Amino acid sequence: MDNNDILIRLRYALEIKNKEMAEIFKLGGVEVTVPEVIQILTKSDDEYEDNDQIKCNNSMFDSFLNGFIISKRGKQEPKPGQSNTPEPISPKSANVNNLLLKKVKIALALTTEDMLDIFDLAGIRVSKGELSALLRKEGHKNYKECGDKFARNFLKGLAIKYRG
Repeated sequence: MDNNDILIRLRYALEIKNKEMAEIFKLGGVEVTVPEVIQILTKSDDEYEDNDQIKCNNSMFDSFLNGFIISKRGKQEPKPGQSNTPEPISPKSANVNNLLLKKVKIALALTTEDMLDIFDLAGIRVSKGELSALLRKEGHKNYKECGDKFARNFLKGLAIKYRG
């Protein structure tokens, strides 16, 4: 599952309009117009076919998620001695699925129980320990990489919860 597919599913699950998507990208520090949002959210029928889809790279995806947090929770003022910008994710090491779970959890102010309920709605049983491992920082001894199946089911559960 690529970043464009995740954005398409997240947009559907939370019923985010194209104009709102552009505003969220802007809050995250990436200037994207509404027509460009449409190009990002266009599914490519064939990977070899020449189309107008704009590929969403990891830093662009991270910026969107940061903007999503700001749009839902407001801008957080940095504490004294803390840098003003969040540390960027490295393009190849960070697993975007783990990032998705963490940042959507923050943006929607979900508790661990809420997250477990969302997975349950999608038909997947996840223990608190498994969820905790998915939400840990990369490099922690109990960190577990989130696979596409978990991310897909999380987005499916979000759609069921928020769309009915």
